[in-house]
Amino acid sequence: MIEIPGISGSLPDQAVPETDPEDKGAGELKGKKLNERQKARRMLLQALYQWEIARAPVNDILAEFLVYYQGKIDREFFKQVFPDVISHVDELDEMLRPWLDREIKSLDPIELSLLRLGLYELAHRIDVPYKVVINEAVELAKVFGATDGHKYINGVLDRAARQLRELEQRGTGRI
Repeated sequence: MIEIPGISGSLPDQAVPETDPEDKGAGELKGKKLNERQKARRMLLQALYQWEIARAPVNDILAEFLVYYQGKIDREFFKQVFPDVISHVDELDEMLRPWLDREIKSLDPIELSLLRLGLYELAHRIDVPYKVVINEAVELAKVFGATDGHKYINGVLDRAARQLRELEQRGTGRI
């Protein structure tokens, strides 16, 4: 673990890798290169998880991740989305309730962080297609979440997208 002076907590020895070493896919997809936005989403998941567990100040977590994670990562996306998700947590949790089959407090912190991130993107980042939002959240759940947690993430975000992105889905012939 790497300790960063003046910042609480520590980070793993290796930053976000270029390829997905834990990719459980098969064949040509295994070890695929991650693009800058995918790396930023991994950072976002880790930062949201850290915030959920430690409730450290948002600016401290933001600074910690931006100092540590160098390289080709969509830093602007991370810098915009992380504090915005945190500032909308109550709204996002309220929006999530109808699509959940359990109380928010009983969700795994990784799943909760992914659901908040996915719902935030569905509601506030219409520049990102809903299929991309869902797919990215599912892929992150496969790597970081519990066994079969990706199925739960997929189901919840799919139901949310039907309501939040109805016009976009209509355009694709889905509805």
